[in-house]
Amino acid sequence: MRNTKVLFEAISSELQKLFVGQEELVLSTQVALFSGGHVLIESLPGMGKTLFVRTLGTILGCQFGRIQFTADLMPSDITGAPLMDVRTQEFRFRPGPVFTQLLLADEINRSPAKTHAALLEIMQEYRVTVDGTSHVLERPFLVLATQNPIESEGTYSLPEAQLDRFMFKVVVDYPDEQEEERILTLHSQQLDLNKRIESELKAITSPEEIMQVMSANANVRIEPQLVQYINRLVRQTRNWPSFHLGASPRAGLALMQGARTLAAFRGRDYATPDDVVDIALPALRHRVVMTAEAEVEGLQVDDQLRQLLRSIEVPRGLQETVPQAQASL
Repeated sequence: MRNTKVLFEAISSELQKLFVGQEELVLSTQVALFSGGHVLIESLPGMGKTLFVRTLGTILGCQFGRIQFTADLMPSDITGAPLMDVRTQEFRFRPGPVFTQLLLADEINRSPAKTHAALLEIMQEYRVTVDGTSHVLERPFLVLATQNPIESEGTYSLPEAQLDRFMFKVVVDYPDEQEEERILTLHSQQLDLNKRIESELKAITSPEEIMQVMSANANVRIEPQLVQYINRLVRQTRNWPSFHLGASPRAGLALMQGARTLAAFRGRDYATPDDVVDIALPALRHRVVMTAEAEVEGLQVDDQLRQLLRSIEVPRGLQETVPQAQASL
C-alpha cells in the first residue's frame, strides 16, 4: 500500500486534467471517501458535478452510477425489486442503480421523504434489504447528493435528521476568472467526453487499496486535548445565540474522522487543530439551524461558524498550530 499523502496528491493531480478548481469540493469529497462518509453538494446547474464524479470514479478504479431524483421516483427504483423469472417461475432480485461505488444522487430534494429515507438507510448500513433478504453493497461506497439552492418549487426539503447523515455539505460557487477561462479552453471543442475520460485519465488506485488506506487512517493519533477542543466546538454550537439548533454528537465524530484523514493526506500520523478548522465549515454548516431573528437580519451560517471557531480557545500544547488555519477564516 502506498503512502496516503502520495496517493492523495496523485488523485488530485489526475483530477486536474479534466476538472478545474472547486478546491473545497475536491478536498471534502476525498476526505469523506477515505473516512467512510458521504457528501451533500449545494450547487447551481452546470457546475460540472457529473463530470467530477465520473472523473473521480475513473481515477479511483470504481464503478460510477447516477440517479436523477424526480417527484415520482419510488424507493424500489433506487434499491431494486424482485422480478418474476419466467423460466423458473420464481422471483429473482434485480439490483437497482444504488449498487455501485460512486453514486451521484442528482437533485435529491426533488423526491418525497420515503425515497430519501431509502437512500439514507443504505448510506448508513451499506446494504439493501428486500423481502427479508439483505444484499450487501460493494465498498467503498460514496454518495454525492446534490440540491439546487435557487429553486424551491416542486422540492422536498431534507429534514435535519437526514441532513445529519451526510459527513459534509459543500457549497459549490462560480469559478473565478482564471478557472473559468481554463474550463472554456478544456471543454469547448465538443469532443466526446467518454473518449476523453478513457484516453486522458488513468486509474490511480483501486477499491482494495482505498479500503486499506481507510483502515490505516484509523491509526492517526488524536491527542486528548484535541478531542476536548472538538467537543467544545460542537457543544458551543448549541449555545450560540444565532443558532436555534446546534450540532449533534455525529458532528464531533465527523470532525474526528475527517481530521485523521486530512492529517494522513498531509503526511502526518497525528491530527492538529489545523485539520479540524479546515473541515469545520463543511462538517457543521448543515447541522445547525439559524434562528428566525438571525435569518431576518440576513446573517449567514458560514459567517457565524467562523465567529464561533475564533471564540474557542485552543488547548495549551496545540496553540502553535491553529493561528494559520484561523487566519483563513
